[in-house]
Amino acid sequence: MFEKYNKVQQAVLQTTLQIINEKELQATSMALIAKQSGVSTGSIYHYFSSKEDIINELYKGIVKFNGEFVTSGLDTDEPIRIRFERAWKKVFELCMTYPLGFQFIEQYSFSPYIYDSSKQEAYEGGWCGPLAKLYAEAIGQGLMMDMEPEQMVQMNYGSIVYLVKGHLEGHFNLNEKTIQSVIDSSWKAVSR
Repeated sequence: MFEKYNKVQQAVLQTTLQIINEKELQATSMALIAKQSGVSTGSIYHYFSSKEDIINELYKGIVKFNGEFVTSGLDTDEPIRIRFERAWKKVFELCMTYPLGFQFIEQYSFSPYIYDSSKQEAYEGGWCGPLAKLYAEAIGQGLMMDMEPEQMVQMNYGSIVYLVKGHLEGHFNLNEKTIQSVIDSSWKAVSR
């Protein structure tokens, strides 16, 4: 998930992600990050100016990875419905394959720790913006209701979030048939 960073940054970001998911953000200190990552505090400060800087870089790194993961294959000449299904299947796969990243994004996307500039950069560099363009294309072709594409994406994603959370908590199992049914329902929720 953090392959585009150097080894020190990777260690700091991966360790921070694990600590936050285990202990919450407030219990995540620079000293704890240094101890568990095996990176000296001085080296951490060479790359990150503060804990908030680490959190924002973590946020941006996860969102960028998520965007690349979900949008691969989105820009094709295939019918919109096929691209819609492929993207949402990838969202499910992403959330279940990288649960720590999913949980972090879900918990901290609206946190005051995340700078507005990071949120904007994430929206543009993640998968929400490209998927909203797909929805806009579908609206233009008369396949979807005339609503704000960004809101439609979030509406569909909201349903998926709770299903994935329930799956990760062991309340139920998301199999291929269930995932396909959810994607079909998501299409029906926004289509004409």
